[in-house]
Amino acid sequence: MHEGNSVCASYEAPIYLCTNLLMKFGTKAIHAGLEPDPATGAIMTPIYQTSTFVQEAPGVHKGYEYARTQNPTRIALEHNLAALENGQFGLAFASGMAAVDAVVKLLEPGDEVISTNDLYGGTYRAFTKIFEPFGIRFHFVGMDAPERIYPYLNDQTKMIWIETPTNPLLNIIDIAALCNVARERGILTVVDNTFASPYLQTPLDLGADIVLHSATKYLGGHSDVVLGALVVRDEELARRLYFIQNSCGAIPGPQDSFLVLRGIKTLHVRVQRSCENARIIAERLQQFSAVNRVLYPGFSSHPGHAIAKKQMRDFGGMVSFTLHNDTVEAATRVLTKTKLFALAESLGGVESLIGHPASMTHASIPREERLRNGLTDSLIRLSVGIEDVEDLIADLEAALGA
Repeated sequence: MHEGNSVCASYEAPIYLCTNLLMKFGTKAIHAGLEPDPATGAIMTPIYQTSTFVQEAPGVHKGYEYARTQNPTRIALEHNLAALENGQFGLAFASGMAAVDAVVKLLEPGDEVISTNDLYGGTYRAFTKIFEPFGIRFHFVGMDAPERIYPYLNDQTKMIWIETPTNPLLNIIDIAALCNVARERGILTVVDNTFASPYLQTPLDLGADIVLHSATKYLGGHSDVVLGALVVRDEELARRLYFIQNSCGAIPGPQDSFLVLRGIKTLHVRVQRSCENARIIAERLQQFSAVNRVLYPGFSSHPGHAIAKKQMRDFGGMVSFTLHNDTVEAATRVLTKTKLFALAESLGGVESLIGHPASMTHASIPREERLRNGLTDSLIRLSVGIEDVEDLIADLEAALGA
């Protein structure tokens, strides 16, 4: 494993080991890492809105000193996150990008990262605009076939960055196959599991070292909070990440931690309904004359369908499609005609959203690179919510007919 800054070894970060791994998923979502408040019996984890904690004497306290380092509401969330991903250690951050930032800070100048070429535009922007100037090199590679990374492997390769399903083309990457390649060479593997959620996919079980989430999305689930998360099994890796979390301070507040804890309690029922709706909508989209191509890993014709079926429990609530008239103008006409599908960035909430990656979530990626990866001007991304599917189909019919 790649060695980080030696100061990490001397920092005694609080390590909170998750022990709720034997429950079934729905039970874990509601109970793992959580106990009634010992002071009052409150069944919901209290919001500990405090910046500091009183000590009996210097260094003598109840496990909490300063809220950047530890907060009981955040720690409850971190325990819960670890259990959902079948991990041992969870860390919560102020946003998904703050979690991305913390992971890349494990690296040093001269290190190299092999990343999927179809990934969230904000991650691409951080890689190329923030970290490349510090001497970290990124290779963006199509990972639908694991062997495609071989030409980029060398002694400086320290990390493989995976998103699956990818954003926004919904390509499927074989997590276990890439983790096997990485393990043989002592390379860290990171899986952004935001699109799948731990209800559908648990990358640590497939060999990944770090699982990352924008908890803003499916974990929160109600479009009312911004938060990020990491989950790992290795204690030394957890200590290094806790050191970065505490030192850099990009932590969520207790109110945000509470909101994600509340959202997680219905994660399994929300994601299952989204999957059911997405399957019906993907099939219906194929029948519209204006639609050129529907991207959905649940189709047996999808090139990654077999892998998705192997490593996921269902195919997710995301659907993308392109138009025969492959122009921004044609996409805009559809995007501005829906009523239930709200035109907005983000995904994974109870309400359905529609977006245009080329001008919204992925606008920071140069157009020629977007086109090279298959992200065309007319590509539209749907985050299918949990409304009645007949109403959602009628909404799309009216927009595509227009």
